[in-house]
Formats: sequence, C-alpha cells, structure tokens
Amino acid sequence: MESCSLTLKTKEKEGVLGEITDIISKFGINISYAHVYVEQVDFGTVNLELDDVEDIDALVRELEALDSVVELQCHGSLNNIFGKRIIILGGGAQVSAVASGAISEADRHNIRGERISVDTIPLVGEDNIAEAILALNRLPRVKALVLAGSLMGGRITDAVRKIKAEKDLIVVTLNMPGSVTDEADLVVTDPTQAGVMTVMAIANTAVFDVKRLKGKNKF
Repeated sequence: MESCSLTLKTKEKEGVLGEITDIISKFGINISYAHVYVEQVDFGTVNLELDDVEDIDALVRELEALDSVVELQCHGSLNNIFGKRIIILGGGAQVSAVASGAISEADRHNIRGERISVDTIPLVGEDNIAEAILALNRLPRVKALVLAGSLMGGRITDAVRKIKAEKDLIVVTLNMPGSVTDEADLVVTDPTQAGVMTVMAIANTAVFDVKRLKGKNKF
C-alpha cells in the first residue's frame, strides 16, 4: 500500500464531492487531506491526499468514469514531495535570520534524503500572531513552529499552549521577554542558530532529540 495525491477538475454542481468520496471509500482508502475550491465559474478543483492505496489504476478508472470529473491527475504525496514543514512567525528581521539558518540546515539534511520545507511570514501584533498560531491546526505536515520576535506573551502564549495540546509539534522561540518562552520546547538566543536547531529537532537524519534535554532547553 502507498500514499498518493489526486487532483480532479470537476463540474461545479451539487453532490460532486460525495460521488468522489463514495468511490474512494469503496476501495477502503483513507483521505488524509482534502482541499476543494472553485477554479472557474463552472468548474472546481479537488485535491486529495490518499493513504492505504492498493490499486491506484482501478481507482483512477472509476473516478474518470464519473460524468462530473473533467480531468484527473495523479501525483506523489505532498508528504513525499515537501515532507515535514517548519513555520516561522514573528518580526521581519528575526524571521529572515531564523529562515536563513533553517534553510541552510534543511538543505544539508535534504541532500541526505530528508524532505523538510520552511515557510515564513513576518507578522506584527499580538492578535495577528495568535491567530496564525491557532491556524496551524488547518495546515498539513507542520512539525515545528518558530516564534521569532522581541516580546511575546498574553494571547500568543495562550495560543501556543492550546496548539501544543491539540497538535504534536515542537515549539522554538527566541530568547525574549514575555511568557511565551515558558511554553517552548527550545529557547535559543541566536536567530540563525534557532533555525538550525529546529531543523535538527525534526530531522530523521539528525541525532538531536528535544525530549532528552529534560528542562535544559535554553541556549
């Protein structure tokens, strides 16, 4: 059994998604991620990440036979293409420095067979950052969050506490004033090093294990 990704261009009408999922369910396939959107006035696009696929050819034949399916493409799974995902949030200067370290270290591991991708967005304001943290539940493949700023607490800390209770991910922060560092798995002073250590913490090709720090998590 394997994982794969399907992109279906469909007619924009009622019941299309139900027809597609009924067929997938008949094959005993798990849908791990779905993204549905209207591409044009009369057409929509459905992106599906599938697990436990035994006979992809038979599945494709049945889906293509649907009158509502205009075009179907089969791809490798996003997990296999982009792999584990690191999200970096915070102030622009700090975000760029963390990203520099993370991208350089990810490149070293990806050459050795890993797939680690790095996403960044400079944000200011307690509400904006807290909202972005809570939105991680709606993003696939996220394995680590880096908070890069000069002062974070309040609603940001509440959001970190909530997302850690709901999602299995590592949280790294820069060494800064504010209560958010109390919720972090790693607190790193140098932003470039924070990016490097975050990649090491999630890479299978590294020997760094955050859980073995036992409270000694400030660097």
